[in-house]
Amino acid sequence: MVASTNLEMASPEPKGLVPFTRESLELMKQHIAKKHNEEQREDLKPNTDLEVGKELPFVYGNLPQGMVSEPLEDVDPYYKNKNTFIVLNKKRTIFRFSATWCTFSPFSLTRRTTIKILVHPFFRLFILISVLIDCIFMPMTELPKWGPALQNTLLGIYTFEILIKLIARGIWVEPFYFFGDPWNWLDFSVTLFEHVTRYLPLNFIPIFRITRNLRILKIIPLNQGLKSFVRILTHCLKKLTGVIILTLFFLSVFSLIGMGLFMGNLKHKCLRWPQENETVTLHNRTENPYYIRETENFYYLEGEIYALLCGNRTDAGQCPEGYVCVKAGTNPDYGFTNFDSFGWALLALFRLMTQDYPEALYHQILYASGKVYMIFFVVISFWFAFYIASLFLGILAMSCEEEKQKAAEKAEKTEPQFQQTLKELQEGDKAAETKTTQIEMKKRSPTSMITSFNMLDDSTATVRHEEELKKSRKRRPLCLYRFAKTLLIWNCSPCWLKLKAFIHMIIMDPFTDLVLTICIILNVCFLALECYPMREETTSVLSIGNLIFIGIFTAEMILKIIAMHPYGYFQVGWNIFDSLIVFHGLAELYLANVSGMAFLKIFRVLRIFKLGKYWPTFRILMLILSNSLVALKGLVLLLFTFMFFSAVVGLKLFGRSYKECVCNIDKDCQLPHWHMHDFFHSFLNVLRILCGEWIETLWDCLKVAGQFGCLPFYMMVILIGNLLIIYLFLALVSSFSSYKAPTTEENGEEQNLQRAMARIKKGINYVFPKISCKKQNISKETMDNVNNVYVRENISDPTLSDVSNTQDFFKDKEKSSGTEKNTMTENESQSLIPSPSVSETVPIASGESDIENLDNKEIQSKSGDGSSKEKVKQSSSSECSTVDIAISEEETVCEHEKPKQLKNGYRRRSSPGQISGESKKGRIWQNIRKTCRKIVENGCFKCFIGLVTLLSTGALAFEDIYIDQRKTIKILLEYADMIFTYIFILEMLLKWMAYGFKAYFTDSWYKLDFMVVIVFCLSLIGKSREEFKPLISVKFLRALRVLSQFERMKVVVRALIKTTLPALNVFLVCLMIWLAFSIIGVYLFAGTFYECIDPTSGERFPVSEVMNKSQCESLVFNESMQWENAKLNFDNVGNGFLSLLQVATFNGWITIMNSAVDSTGVNKQPNFEDNIYMSCYFISFIVIGLFLPLSMLIGVIIANFNKHKIKQGGSNIFITVKQKRQYHALRGLLHEDSQKIIRRPRNKFQRFMFDLVTSQVFNVFIMVLICFQAITIMIQSDEQSSEMDTALYWITLFLVMVYTGECVLKLISFRCNYFTMGWNIFDFMVVIFSITGLFLPLMVGYYLVPPSVVQLILLSRIIHILRPGKGPKVFRDLLLPLMLSFPALLNISLLIFLVMFVYAIFGMYNFAYVKKEFGINDVANFETFGSSMLCLFQVTIFAGWDGMLNAIFNSKWSDCDPDKINPGTQVRGDCGNPFVGIIYFVSYIFISWMIIVNMYIIAVMEFLNIASKKKAKTLSEDDFKKFFQVWKRFDPDRTQYIDSSKLSDLAAALDPPLFMAKPNKGQLVAMDLPMAAGDRIHCLDILLALTKRVMGTDVRMEKVISEMESGFALANPFKIMYEPITTTLKRKQEAVSATIIQRAYKNYRLRRNDKNTSDIHMIDDDKEVQATTENAYFDKAEEKLTIQSQI
Repeated sequence: MVASTNLEMASPEPKGLVPFTRESLELMKQHIAKKHNEEQREDLKPNTDLEVGKELPFVYGNLPQGMVSEPLEDVDPYYKNKNTFIVLNKKRTIFRFSATWCTFSPFSLTRRTTIKILVHPFFRLFILISVLIDCIFMPMTELPKWGPALQNTLLGIYTFEILIKLIARGIWVEPFYFFGDPWNWLDFSVTLFEHVTRYLPLNFIPIFRITRNLRILKIIPLNQGLKSFVRILTHCLKKLTGVIILTLFFLSVFSLIGMGLFMGNLKHKCLRWPQENETVTLHNRTENPYYIRETENFYYLEGEIYALLCGNRTDAGQCPEGYVCVKAGTNPDYGFTNFDSFGWALLALFRLMTQDYPEALYHQILYASGKVYMIFFVVISFWFAFYIASLFLGILAMSCEEEKQKAAEKAEKTEPQFQQTLKELQEGDKAAETKTTQIEMKKRSPTSMITSFNMLDDSTATVRHEEELKKSRKRRPLCLYRFAKTLLIWNCSPCWLKLKAFIHMIIMDPFTDLVLTICIILNVCFLALECYPMREETTSVLSIGNLIFIGIFTAEMILKIIAMHPYGYFQVGWNIFDSLIVFHGLAELYLANVSGMAFLKIFRVLRIFKLGKYWPTFRILMLILSNSLVALKGLVLLLFTFMFFSAVVGLKLFGRSYKECVCNIDKDCQLPHWHMHDFFHSFLNVLRILCGEWIETLWDCLKVAGQFGCLPFYMMVILIGNLLIIYLFLALVSSFSSYKAPTTEENGEEQNLQRAMARIKKGINYVFPKISCKKQNISKETMDNVNNVYVRENISDPTLSDVSNTQDFFKDKEKSSGTEKNTMTENESQSLIPSPSVSETVPIASGESDIENLDNKEIQSKSGDGSSKEKVKQSSSSECSTVDIAISEEETVCEHEKPKQLKNGYRRRSSPGQISGESKKGRIWQNIRKTCRKIVENGCFKCFIGLVTLLSTGALAFEDIYIDQRKTIKILLEYADMIFTYIFILEMLLKWMAYGFKAYFTDSWYKLDFMVVIVFCLSLIGKSREEFKPLISVKFLRALRVLSQFERMKVVVRALIKTTLPALNVFLVCLMIWLAFSIIGVYLFAGTFYECIDPTSGERFPVSEVMNKSQCESLVFNESMQWENAKLNFDNVGNGFLSLLQVATFNGWITIMNSAVDSTGVNKQPNFEDNIYMSCYFISFIVIGLFLPLSMLIGVIIANFNKHKIKQGGSNIFITVKQKRQYHALRGLLHEDSQKIIRRPRNKFQRFMFDLVTSQVFNVFIMVLICFQAITIMIQSDEQSSEMDTALYWITLFLVMVYTGECVLKLISFRCNYFTMGWNIFDFMVVIFSITGLFLPLMVGYYLVPPSVVQLILLSRIIHILRPGKGPKVFRDLLLPLMLSFPALLNISLLIFLVMFVYAIFGMYNFAYVKKEFGINDVANFETFGSSMLCLFQVTIFAGWDGMLNAIFNSKWSDCDPDKINPGTQVRGDCGNPFVGIIYFVSYIFISWMIIVNMYIIAVMEFLNIASKKKAKTLSEDDFKKFFQVWKRFDPDRTQYIDSSKLSDLAAALDPPLFMAKPNKGQLVAMDLPMAAGDRIHCLDILLALTKRVMGTDVRMEKVISEMESGFALANPFKIMYEPITTTLKRKQEAVSATIIQRAYKNYRLRRNDKNTSDIHMIDDDKEVQATTENAYFDKAEEKLTIQSQI
């Protein structure tokens, strides 16, 4: 009985499994025919649990042996009428086939045999093994002798598989046929092409060469997890369609702008021009037209392979003396970097969007065109890249959340059923426990299924399989249990048990865990001390320390084994980990002298992770990570499959080309580090592309293989690979976003640490009072005096923080003085500034009160505001007493609050004798303070201070290296600094007077202001005396005062602290992982990055000439030549961290990786790729040390963001209160119909023009012209023919005339209203500037105004595509989240700019004179403020900071000149400061990364917010606005009523979620809307009914309805209401009733009047009556169902 109940509960079809017979097929055909005749609407959907490839749920019972691999009736109700049947294999996997006769009958013996072969698990395993074997041999460039035979065998297997599938499934293109599955198309195509290439020599065609490699993708359909993730990603791609189109649109527009601005500019080079004093031969050479093509005549910077670019603008690159800037030669980077045509411009913009090596393109353009064009790159590389990345992240995050919600909903549905089934089974277990079942349980294997309960049905027994499976894994067979009890549980003798108990007490003591934790930390410190070079004393100390720690950990393991028994010890996972560390340490000691075992030293870093046992955060994060990776294992495998496929395809496509054309990319004809000639290098190349470093390898590929193969391959890897990585990253972030910080209630070791620390604190509190008592011997009288002093301190006057934070003060003040009740706004409470409304309560600082000399007894006698004797709580025992006074938490809180209440509530009540002359002075002092407070809180004063702050901050930008040459500006700045200092000192004094010292220094923002004042004073002192001149360098801190003056920045800083500080614990976990990798790097590469450099060529000596350090030093060369080390290395942990940071930011990591790959050993000359597999270290760091920790950190930041967002009521925490109020107004402005409606003119001519310009045809014509103009720019190229220039000129002239005509027509038709619309003003300005651009060159020449200017002005009209209401709706949906998050993004951008400003000033003070090499050049340097901002912008997007840091590393005599004279200044030298440089760049990278991550979080969360509102059954203000805008079309006279006949059209014209698709009359009638006279319905009744339909009938609905009714009444005070006379439902019932009565009466009259001829007509009438009756019956039934559903 229980079994049948469970089956009915969990199974959609209680019949169970039924064999598929001919009767089943006939019955199915009858159902299908009946369905076609009835034409009923089918609402069934396929059951997700019964999909193809999934296992049959256990609720269907055990699978009998006779039903395995046999046709069965489909158990899914959706397929009951679909001509299908299912087949189950031994693993209960579902296979679905078609029951039609496309190939063989379902009952044919041949087809049944092939089906049995196809569904057998061994067949799929056999095919999978064949594919894997094929994948192993695919990457091989040279096959063994038996390789061709193996390939033929595999081809035969694939052909046999296709034949089996063709016979089993049938040849057709519908579902469940062979060609109905896209994966079968892939198999068939690959096999067919492989047969063709075997017999036809087509391998010279690249597409045929890689066809066989598509076999790798066959792994996907063979794995259900991979197949499901492919389906999910395909669904994501459909959602990304709009984003892809928008991205292509923006890329195209920006490419056209780039063509107009930079076409041909990158060919401008510095050409050597012959001088008058040169030889005649050189003069004659200038007559040669090929002179400018000779590369030796161009100017080259030291170490550069491309000529120096230049420009004709003043801010562009200038040529040295003797050279002129001409347009000659080719473009840089093999000619592939240019804007000379649309294709190359599009590639350059795509490179900027993906931020791959953008600093090189910046420098090239700025050299050739001018620094002003940096604005173009800021827009592209920062804002455009950020926006597009936010779009992709937002859409993918929405998809990820949808999958998460689907899984949660599915779990919610199945969990109650599963729990109820388990409960019933457990009850059955208790009733069925017998001795027989116990014996059977012992005999059962660990993974066997529960079948021992004969009283239960087999189907219910299988439901418990999953739970019992987990228990059975922990259970051991009887023999193993006896073995463990005998040998692994040591209960030998009472003496042993006493020893065990004693050891257990010691090893489990909290102090033991504390000591072990300290030992682990010390061991980590010892590991971090490894470096190169290292003295022998340090080496011996580290060796001894290693032995000691091994001994400690070994002793810990032995003692724990004794205390817990081996059986209990190895039941704990951390104990197993500890034992592995101990065994490794002992093995390392034993094999220390064996050669080749040095790599065991690497595994010492595992000791770092022993801290995880005592670190709850680490344990929780690792648990979340492991669970997430298990759930996402299919996606990880899919990513690896794609990378493997891409590597093999790259090898087959370009491997031969790299070998044959290597001389095109290397002058020595040697393969570079990055190529695709073999599989491992090809795989590394694919990994580099996925890491974002693809443009340089693409240039090499284009040189050796051409454009047609390389560009599609690279785009495929970039787009598909990044889609997989981003989705995996978002899935991990989503799992970590549910992270919660561990509470103090922990078990085990972490609780022991807390107990140990509590004992230590208790001991300190116990010992120190006794020591102090013995030393001081304090008397009782002295103690009374101390108490008196304590009371006096507690009754000091109220401070600013007390006034702001204590709300009781206002209540008491109101009661005592009768003042009005005052409240504080959110800003006031956060900024700790009291409200102006309570200005009468002036806080007085300590030492200024006229009551501070009152006696303690008099104070205690005061009764005002509860300041009684109980306020001063004194201890009844002496201070040295060992008896603890029990004080509850409430008393403890009161002890803190009482002084505040006493200070705030105290009223001066003293005798006339006490208030004498001091009262007048006190009043004068109080009035002075009131005046000061009014001044500092005055709005004009605040604006003045803000203006002075901006001026003082902006003045810092003028102090560059040229300040000494600008005497006037220097003098003005000196006087300005003095004035600013005095103003800020005066402001500080006024605030001291107003608020008092204590209140001033309790506000963090005032502390910042005080620090800035100190900085001003120090800078003035530094200028006055020479010995204090270094103090001037702290002036950059002056800019921080901006933070305290502007509320927007304050909000951002507070929000950043809220979101990032709680993640500090997670950041330490990530830092621990980095520490492990840094130590591994030291063990692997310390001292191996040194190399011997040829000083003449600057290249490394080959190993054949120099093999080690001694040979390098013995060479007879210049004395300056040394055995040089790489600037970034792993010689110590600090350098290792810096190197890993460069790898993490993908800046300079290629150089580091190449050095590691070339390393051979300590003090040995590197050799090209001598240690190629060391690249695996960097691969593992990118995955384990970067990807996973980054997902952890961002997930926790998102969790904090959401937590604080919920606390603030769901509003954005990065915007101010004023901006929150502007949020809804911004949504209204972005509405598509918010534009002003222009009335149609009365004049006939104007009306004709109005109809013309507002017609859809005219708008389409203008858009076609705009697109045509864009196409004309696309077809342009550099150095095009004069005929093309002429044609483009006339096209441009024609477009200007058309746009001018459009403007004139709109002016005539719209009149003055033309300029009331922003889009019209924009079009008007385009026409004006276009006409000016056409005629201005005729006056000033084409040199100043090139023809491309007019084209770009006309191109700006393409923005009309994004116009709300005119362009595609998908564009508006994608722009909406960005615009709604714009206020928060603007606030964060202001903070980024301030941080950049501060660091730019600091860079100018410290790195202005650094030698120009590596990343510092004439464009990017720290000489001026603009150049410094350019450098900081590069670092903000993690581009090129490694080169700048390498330049700052030049601090030795061999690299720089410390005595170099810098013209125009007294500063000497061009050396850098490595320590300051490292702190500078690392701190800026961390701060900017933190800010930018929050920017992405804001944008993505806005996407999710909008998506959740769409899914939730809620209505926003926009939905109501759209309703009334549609209502205006149906009620133009604004009567608030429409005819009931228009109701269906109105509902169909609405936007979702109010939208109701036709046919909707039945649903509208069921709403039972009230109708007034004339069958009219009121708009509010319709809106309320539609709202109820969307939101349901929950509690929120009542509130929404009341708000809507009250809002409508306020908006329409003169509304005329009509009493409803009926409803739509009643009217429908009346109509149906009338129709039935009329037809019945008609039939009655026909029978009465003509009985003779009624026989013929009665047949038709009966049919008609029957149909009418049935229709009426169905209408009534539908109405009843609707009413019941509403009830």
